[in-house]
Amino acid sequence: MQKATLGVMLMMLAVILGCTTIPNGLAPVDDFDSKRYLGKWYEIARLDHRFERNLTNVSATYSPRSPDGIIVVNKGYDTKKKKWKSIEGVAHFIDDKNVGSLKVSFFGPFYGGYHIVDLDKDNYSYSLVVGPDRSYFWILSRTRQMEASTYDRLVKKAATLGIDTAELIKVDQQLPEDENI
Repeated sequence: MQKATLGVMLMMLAVILGCTTIPNGLAPVDDFDSKRYLGKWYEIARLDHRFERNLTNVSATYSPRSPDGIIVVNKGYDTKKKKWKSIEGVAHFIDDKNVGSLKVSFFGPFYGGYHIVDLDKDNYSYSLVVGPDRSYFWILSRTRQMEASTYDRLVKKAATLGIDTAELIKVDQQLPEDENI
């Protein structure tokens, strides 16, 4: 009985840890400054997933959490339910704090990878984020709108990383923000 329980626990640990790794062939940015990354980011484009389906005006706000974590608050407007939704989580660096590779949890001990694979290092004005595999992808910006030339360049970069850019959803950011969430 103990061997079976240990085996199940080890398998669960492997699944949990496996969800935080960066996809093969990709590398997170280095010389990363988490203090500069803090604040609000707007979702410009994403690949579709159940947890964001029907959401517009999506943003993520990052703030410091003692001792070494980051509080993550994601919010968006659900067009089907006609209401704002919000969820809070926590992120921790996977290894080196100077590398843009974190694990994020919104549900207790279950973590997913959050890997920054491209970043405007001068101004921290845009970010390309990949999850534990290439089906999780986001283009983020400090502003609600992004210049078309910047967006096109980032989509081309995503394609070179093996992201299925034909499936990208451009996120509508037209509603006024609801700061009460």
